[in-house]
Amino acid sequence: MTQSVLPDPSTPFGERVLRRLREERVIWIITIDKDGTPQPNPVGFLLQDDNSILIYNDAKANRIKHVIDRPRVALHFDGDGAGGDIVVFTGTASPATDVPPAHENPVHIAKYGDEAARVFGSVEKFSERFPTPLRIEITRTRGL
Repeated sequence: MTQSVLPDPSTPFGERVLRRLREERVIWIITIDKDGTPQPNPVGFLLQDDNSILIYNDAKANRIKHVIDRPRVALHFDGDGAGGDIVVFTGTASPATDVPPAHENPVHIAKYGDEAARVFGSVEKFSERFPTPLRIEITRTRGL
C-alpha cells in the first residue's frame, strides 16, 4: 500500500505510529467469524516495505477462513492503560503467496528469531507451526 494510508511521519502521531509498527512485537488482528462476531487475536507481525503487514499463522487458525470469507480486518496495538497511545488500522487481508517461509525471511528472523528458537526450539520449527502468511493492506489509520 502507499505511504499515504499511514499518517505523516513528521507529525507526532505519525512518528509514533511508524515507531510502533517497527518496534512493537505484538499487534491484535480482528477478523469476523461466520456469525458476524469479531474475533480478536494477538499476533506477531512484520511491517513490509510497501507498508502492508505480514503475519505468519498456524494453518489451522480460524482467522485464515475468516479472511478468505470476509477479508476486511482491523488491527490495533495495546494502549497505554489510561486510554492513550491508541493506534487502530483497518485493511484488507489475503493469503500472501509471494513471501518466504518465516525461517527464510531475514526480517522475521531479525525480529523474532531468538524468541522463536527459545519457544519452539528453532526458527524452522516455528515455521513448521506457522506456515501460512497473511498480508494486510492497510487502508486507514486512526488513533489518539
